[in-house]
Amino acid sequence: MEILFVVLAVLAVIAIWLIALFNGLVRLNNRTKEGWSDIDVQLKRRHDLIPNLIASVKGYMKHEKGLLENVTKLRSQAMDAQAAGDTKALGVAEGQLGGMLGKLQIAVEAYPDLKANNNVAQLMDELSDTENKIQASRRFYNGLVRDFNTKIETFPNNVFAGMLGFKQYDFFEITDAKERENVKVEL
Repeated sequence: MEILFVVLAVLAVIAIWLIALFNGLVRLNNRTKEGWSDIDVQLKRRHDLIPNLIASVKGYMKHEKGLLENVTKLRSQAMDAQAAGDTKALGVAEGQLGGMLGKLQIAVEAYPDLKANNNVAQLMDELSDTENKIQASRRFYNGLVRDFNTKIETFPNNVFAGMLGFKQYDFFEITDAKERENVKVEL
């Protein structure tokens, strides 16, 4: 009879531990999805601001047509990667878009009349604010990915996490070293 109670107690402890493990993984998984959603919201905001900015700037910067076309093209690539849910491609596209937006901001600053235009100034401020929010969202998401991946990789969680269907997330990062360089604009 004592052996039966010991076995039942051990099974109860294991069951409680598995329930706690599963609930912890679900909680981290949902927080990681929420972190990705925050990035998604900020990227959507950025993608919505870009056409307004380009429309406001176009009249002033006719000779900067190539820069404006590149921003538009990279925005489309980023939106396609975002729609596909491909975090690696999105990281590359967003890194390139961020670099190109930096060039656009420097180009706008080179035109005093354009810089003084209230619409352009407001859009540039909104874009700058959005860039800061994207950066903060990326850090938050990557922290959640780190925590989640660590939890499912550590023993004995790694034994059960796979059986429970949990998989690692990819970090949201810029993969191209060129995208980490300072923006250089020659006018």
